[in-house]
Amino acid sequence: MMKDALPNLARHFGILLFAVALSWGANIGAGIGTASAATDQEELVAKAQFAIEDMLANPEELPLKEYVDRAKGIFIIPTLIKGGFIIGGEGGNGVLLVRGSDGSWSNPAFYTLAGASIGLQIGGEVSKAVFTLMTDEAVASFLSSEFKFGGNLSVAVGPKGAGIGTSSTTNMSDDIYAFSMGVGLFGGGAFNGAKIFTRDEWNTAYYGADATPKAILIERKYSNPETGKLRAAIP
Repeated sequence: MMKDALPNLARHFGILLFAVALSWGANIGAGIGTASAATDQEELVAKAQFAIEDMLANPEELPLKEYVDRAKGIFIIPTLIKGGFIIGGEGGNGVLLVRGSDGSWSNPAFYTLAGASIGLQIGGEVSKAVFTLMTDEAVASFLSSEFKFGGNLSVAVGPKGAGIGTSSTTNMSDDIYAFSMGVGLFGGGAFNGAKIFTRDEWNTAYYGADATPKAILIERKYSNPETGKLRAAIP
C-alpha cells in the first residue's frame, strides 16, 4: 500500500515544490530592469537576455555557442530551481525562440518547466539553463500545449558546464542538448520526465489575443519591440 502511495505523494509534492520554486525564482534577480513597473513577461525576457549573454561569455560554456549556431530553436530558463529530500522537483519559467529559414530568430514564446522524481537525492540548486533544439522534431514538440522530455526525442547534456540531462556527449546527434550554469548542490534524480507547458496567458498578455506559440514562433504574426535585445544576444 505504501508502495502504491509513493507515485501520488511524489506528484503532489512535486506540484507544491514547483509552486514554491516559481515563487522563489520570481524574486531572484529582481534588480534586473525596473522590477516594480515591469510585467512578469517583460522581466522574464530581460532575465533571459542576461542569462544567455552570461552563459555565452563564460569560458566554461564555450561549446554552447557552437550548439546555438546550429540550433533550430533555443529554450532559455533564467532561473531553474531544483531541490528536494528523497522526493525532488525542478521548475522555472522560460522563453523559446525558433530560427527562421533566413537565419533570424523569432520573437519569444513563454513556457514553464515542471518535474518531480523519487530517488536518493538531497540538496538544492539555482541555475541558468539553456536547451538547444537541434531538429525540426524537437521544435514541433514544443508547439504542443504540453511536452514531456524523453520518449521519442533524445535529450543529452551539453559537453561543458552541464548540470541537467540524461547523458554527456560531444557530438550533435541528439534532438535536444541541455546546458546549465549555477550554484548549489543536487545529487541524483533524472531530468527525463519533466514537462514543458505553454504559458498561454503570458503569450496573450504580452502579444495580444490569439498569440499562440505557432503564431509567434513559426508564422511570426506577433512581435514586441522589447524582444530586440534578447534576439540580438543569440548568435
